[in-house]
Amino acid sequence: MSLTDDARALQDDLVTLRRELHRCPEVGLDLPQTQRIVLDALADLPLEITTGTATSSVVAVLRGGRPGPTVLLRGDMDGLPVAEETGLDFASTTGTMHACGHDLHTAGLVGAARLLSARREELAGSVLFMFQPGEEGYGGAKVMLEEGLLEASGEKPVAAYAIHVFPGPRGHFEFRSGPMLAGSNVLRVTVTGKGGHGSQPHTALDPVAALVAIAADLQTMVTRRFSVFDPVVLTITQLSAGEAVNVIPATASLGATVRTLSHDNVEALRRETRRVAEGVASAHGCTAEVEFEVQYPVTVNDPDESAWVGEQLRARFGEERVSERADPLMGSEDFSFVLHEVPGSFIFLQCSPPDVDPDDAAVNHSAHVLFDDAVLGDQAAALAGLAVERLAREQG
Repeated sequence: MSLTDDARALQDDLVTLRRELHRCPEVGLDLPQTQRIVLDALADLPLEITTGTATSSVVAVLRGGRPGPTVLLRGDMDGLPVAEETGLDFASTTGTMHACGHDLHTAGLVGAARLLSARREELAGSVLFMFQPGEEGYGGAKVMLEEGLLEASGEKPVAAYAIHVFPGPRGHFEFRSGPMLAGSNVLRVTVTGKGGHGSQPHTALDPVAALVAIAADLQTMVTRRFSVFDPVVLTITQLSAGEAVNVIPATASLGATVRTLSHDNVEALRRETRRVAEGVASAHGCTAEVEFEVQYPVTVNDPDESAWVGEQLRARFGEERVSERADPLMGSEDFSFVLHEVPGSFIFLQCSPPDVDPDDAAVNHSAHVLFDDAVLGDQAAALAGLAVERLAREQG
């Protein structure tokens, strides 16, 4: 039987696993219940398993019957602090939610481990399974790298692949060469002036007026300092100042998320945001403290690996189910840390339920988002197939 046929035979078990995970999402780097479920699901497989110390990660190595290199496959495991409103009979009741589909990623990777374990003797090399906590803003991939992820099999992987579910026509794969997702950065500006009475602004140094001007000028700065062909998105999401309506506060602050599609723009943004904030604050007689934190780098797909991934997916699932994405998304992913070290590809798998119009579907991170776990067999087959063929490719 083919990988795809074997994966379909696993479908019901993978759905059961996914729904168990969906009922009990955990947030951050410490996911003890999720880790236990994954370890139980892998217990009967011929894997070398280690768990993290700084995070509840699971790393599993499958050694093939013949010598060869290592290929890495990743599935993230954490949920989000979102109260689920889907109405599913297996919905979370914990106040957290798998609103980004990581329950499918985890179940799909378990499926790939089962498929590849059944073909262990045929593999010319090793497969490294990366079950990762803390993708949603906690940098779990970076923590796993620091704990020696890439040395788990005894040698650095030659390629790395991950599949991420997304709203859209069920079962459709998207790949892309180059930037797939943006880098994520956090900007914080605190303006300090001199407080006073709201009726006498001339006796104060109003940090609120300075902050409002900074917020406007940051938007202008993006359009005047950065090329439209190398996009930057700067979205101010937090504004804070004072508590009483008749008091001019001494300080005011803002927070913003800043997305980039090139590494070069990060340092330019660090420099330009400081120049604007400090300059505008000074013009108002105030001072500005600027923090620019790099959170996740750009997720960049290796051109050769991505072209090959497209060929493999089309061969396995047909031309009509695979397309090359024209543009990257401005969301971010910490699989970027892995792809910075290992050439590979980050792939989208669309999976809205058939009764949901993809154009109106709730998006990832929404309390209403729905993912159809009917794709799990194909997801597992895609990951396993990439590992099998990539190891075979190394043998010439």
